[in-house]
Amino acid sequence: MEQRSKKSATAPSRRSFVKNSLLGFGAITILPRHVLGRGITAPSDRINLGYIGLGKQGGILANKFIDKTEAQIVAGSDVWKSKRKLFEEVVSGSYAEKRGQNDYKGVKTYLEYQKLLSRKDIDAVIIATPDHWHAIQAIDALNAGKDVYCEKPLTNTVYEGRQIVNAVKKNKAVFQTGSMQRSWDRFKKAKETINSGKLGKIEKVIVNVGDPAIDYNLPKEPMPKGLDWNLWCGPAPLLDYNSAIAPEVVKSYPDWRDFKETGGGILADWGAHMFDIAQWCLGMDDTGPVRFTPPVDPKAVRGLKMVYENGVEVVHEDFGRGWAVRFIGSEGILDVGRSFLESLPLNIVYQEPFENPSKMFDHQNNHYDNWLSAIKSRGETICPAETGHRSATVCNVANIAYWLGKPLEWNPVKEQFKGNEEANALLKRQNRNYS
Repeated sequence: MEQRSKKSATAPSRRSFVKNSLLGFGAITILPRHVLGRGITAPSDRINLGYIGLGKQGGILANKFIDKTEAQIVAGSDVWKSKRKLFEEVVSGSYAEKRGQNDYKGVKTYLEYQKLLSRKDIDAVIIATPDHWHAIQAIDALNAGKDVYCEKPLTNTVYEGRQIVNAVKKNKAVFQTGSMQRSWDRFKKAKETINSGKLGKIEKVIVNVGDPAIDYNLPKEPMPKGLDWNLWCGPAPLLDYNSAIAPEVVKSYPDWRDFKETGGGILADWGAHMFDIAQWCLGMDDTGPVRFTPPVDPKAVRGLKMVYENGVEVVHEDFGRGWAVRFIGSEGILDVGRSFLESLPLNIVYQEPFENPSKMFDHQNNHYDNWLSAIKSRGETICPAETGHRSATVCNVANIAYWLGKPLEWNPVKEQFKGNEEANALLKRQNRNYS
């Protein structure tokens, strides 16, 4: 969630900020149904939510629960004091704006997320911290009896992902991975088209996302006040502070995604969206490629080839359409990205008379409603832990192939490399003792 400078943090501007903020949540004071009015869910029926990570993505995810009377935000946790304070003000202010409860003080925030998890009244948590924290926090939440929505990519290592899957099964929890494109009409239509056979036999898939992760290389900057840097780094090495990876005022997505210690590069950050779509459309949600062949040039950041057991090849390559996926079949080609779904020939996707394709399949069905509905029914989400883990695994193994610059054989059942201990050593990391 974007922060504001001390100079601008006056009472009138904060009230204006709250009024105009998208964070318009339902009230969380315990009130009987008849007091709330027709069509409003009684608090006793609601799902109490806690947020771990109150930065940019945490704020975006908070916005997704606007007016959802079946859910209510009751707590948050972050290592920044200013972000905790602003979260309390905005959430409480939003309740006041919607219900006229100007003295409402019901949202509580914590430095240590474990205190949030210890609350018996919290049913589910949203995890929107940097990637290196996902596994530890998700498993702690699951073991505390909470259902979980965890941002993608699910984990930085294959080992961590499998541990999350095991914890979900052990605790019989409802889990949603934040690969929300699976809920969008455009990507659903792509899957429907491929599964229908209209594209013929899929021979090749091209996925364009960003570069592999690199070693942390940013210069040391003065430590800002109000930040627990030891807890921000947590299980990662204690890095030199730099505002590019942990800004107090967040204007764009922070750069921690670029580095091995805290992320998986944009290869994993966007790969958890676009490789995820390739996995989904190919029917590979419970497996993955068996061979990874990196480019000959050790400095190359595109050109990795992956081959599934059935012979379908997936290539990490820029085909000139931004972050997107191209499916090449015996009967045609299909391109899909966030702003387009196109085929050659056109009638593979669109029927005559051809209307404006850019305006079709544009609805973004709610990934978050899907999670809430599954919590109520105790059913499966559209992107459960196993699925999120498998898509993250493609990204994690792809990173390892780029780093080592060697062809790798992967066993997706055993989740091990064949005959390569150097590569196997990278499937798990030694966490730092930050306590």
